[in-house]
Amino acid sequence: MSDYRIDTKCVQGGYTPGNGEPRQIPIIQSTTFKYATSEDMGKLFDLEASGYFYTRLQNPTNDMVAAKICDMEGGTAAMLTSSGQAANFYAIFNIANCGDHVVASSTIYGGTYNLFHVTMRKMGIDFTFVSPDCTDEELNAAFQPNTKAVFGETIANPALTVLDIERFAQAAHAHGVPLIIDNTFATPVNCRPFQWGCDIVTHSTTKYMDGHGAGVGGCIVDSGNFNWMAHADKFPGLCTPDDSYHGITYAEKFGQGGAFITKCTAQLMRDFGSIQSPQNAFLLNLGLESLHVRMPRHCENALAVAKFLKNHPKVSFVTYPGLEGDKYYDLAQKYMPNGTCGVVSFGFHGGRAAAETFMKHLKLAAIETHVADARTCTLHPASATHRQMNDQELLAAGITPDLVRFSCGIEDAQDLIADLEQALERV
Repeated sequence: MSDYRIDTKCVQGGYTPGNGEPRQIPIIQSTTFKYATSEDMGKLFDLEASGYFYTRLQNPTNDMVAAKICDMEGGTAAMLTSSGQAANFYAIFNIANCGDHVVASSTIYGGTYNLFHVTMRKMGIDFTFVSPDCTDEELNAAFQPNTKAVFGETIANPALTVLDIERFAQAAHAHGVPLIIDNTFATPVNCRPFQWGCDIVTHSTTKYMDGHGAGVGGCIVDSGNFNWMAHADKFPGLCTPDDSYHGITYAEKFGQGGAFITKCTAQLMRDFGSIQSPQNAFLLNLGLESLHVRMPRHCENALAVAKFLKNHPKVSFVTYPGLEGDKYYDLAQKYMPNGTCGVVSFGFHGGRAAAETFMKHLKLAAIETHVADARTCTLHPASATHRQMNDQELLAAGITPDLVRFSCGIEDAQDLIADLEQALERV
């Protein structure tokens, strides 16, 4: 499908049925797979043959859907995970071990920040958080001899900062490490980070890719562009023999385009088992088939909402990178000229109290711990997803106590604006 455009890949990528085979991707709802001999199965355990032996590691349904996302992003290999959190954890832990260090943008999603700042630090991996707007000098100063990766989000959730992908990629490569980007909000329909120097992409497929709040999931895609063997001393897990697989060296056996995902599957999925269920993968594929149709509507609605809010006297600020005059408008035009996302963040002259009053009076927009859905939903992050952060940490993440995240669905924009208007009247 590599010769086709993104719209066609959304619909038909990842699976081509043969004569008399199911037109839709089949759900292989099985934990195990039968083989004729122990020798046949042994080849799978030795990574000498391709196939399936236990769904905790791999499943055919999952691999078909992962192949579609891989094609959409323009990568060489991909895998599904049980959630976006699992995808980000695996992407980092696949190359960073106890005693290592990672540079990350400070405005990333609160759940990811907590994963890095608290949980992975307990595992001995240190993180330095830098502003996405930092100078080149500040960015380079964050690197250490044991740095193994740089992490950021195309469009940060919920701060809506836009990462200068090219600049962060250049810094990462100058220090011999890959750039990992969470592309959840933009999706490959609006941005393909590999074209700008990114090496690994992650997704919370729960969001726009699924699009209907039906199944939790994540995905990791490898660009195949990072030369692991050129930095073998930094990445021994990929470039030296793995004793748990009879001395296989992933970068040698599976090449630059296959080593990262093979190791991530053979080691991390084997040991942690954060697999996406085949049923969820099937639902995800249904969402992917309309992603290219839904994303323009999300962006159209968000822009209309942002313009309305910008002119409202009770609204103190509006953040939307697709809105002309926004701080990140120019970067958004560079990396996402056809649209950014459907999420708008805004605050109130009345502060936190005004935000809380506003939230109580919404009718069409549902208060949910969710975002990027076909149905409009909203959240007050300081009270929910980011409540573990203190005020200083909130501000560093680009979040004020009065900030409301408003995720525009694909309803009629005028109905969304009417709902906002009546709730604002109560503030």
